[in-house]
Amino acid sequence: MSRGTHVLLVQLGKRIQSLRKNKGWTQTDLAVHLDMNRGHISDIEQGKREAGIITLQVIARGLDTTMANLLKGL
Repeated sequence: MSRGTHVLLVQLGKRIQSLRKNKGWTQTDLAVHLDMNRGHISDIEQGKREAGIITLQVIARGLDTTMANLLKGL
């Protein structure tokens, strides 16, 4: 993974974390809401794991936002 890719993943993870926290949710809360593994969400938020387009869509919908908003400015 190149440095540029890593920076992008970290930025995306921070955005997801911020949206989650704005809802007052823990990672566990989001995992239950999305029917996903908490560790998977943690890895995405930390930029350790790439999320596929379907996973990003699920996360965006679960956080009541759009994919466009999730990715805007990255």
